[in-house]
Amino acid sequence: MTETAATPTEQASIDFGQALGSILRSYLDNARDAVSDLPGGPRAYQVMSVANGDECSNQVTIATRLGIDRTVMTYLVDDLEKAGLVTRRPDPADRRSRQVVLTAKGTKTFAAASKRIADVERAVLGNLPDEDADTFRQLLLRVAAAGPVVEACDVPGVADC
Repeated sequence: MTETAATPTEQASIDFGQALGSILRSYLDNARDAVSDLPGGPRAYQVMSVANGDECSNQVTIATRLGIDRTVMTYLVDDLEKAGLVTRRPDPADRRSRQVVLTAKGTKTFAAASKRIADVERAVLGNLPDEDADTFRQLLLRVAAAGPVVEACDVPGVADC
């Protein structure tokens, strides 16, 4: 990951979509390696990240938030549950739904995976000074929070979903 900085002419020839695609491919390639021990890889990490939050979300809410097909979500949570990383419990707001909650093993596994994912993020943003990388993350989160949920497998050039 020691690419040289693009010249102003090269920067102008790369459009927004290409830049996002390049960042996404770099992140996913490295994230797959970093969380290969999780059943479901980066998607499992994302599910665990939501399950680790303060709000206990049910499967449908997590699937919608992450842009994962509900059927795929069921299989993913099944695999995480078989690995002892999450458990399902009735949602107090809707007893027909199930919340996804990290187990003690899941909490420990998620903490370790989070450190590896942080290393991936640092590598992907390695060409930026720390302050710029922090600003980029903050802006990216704001844009993501304001926009629609997009299925990662719908992004051209992203395979292995």
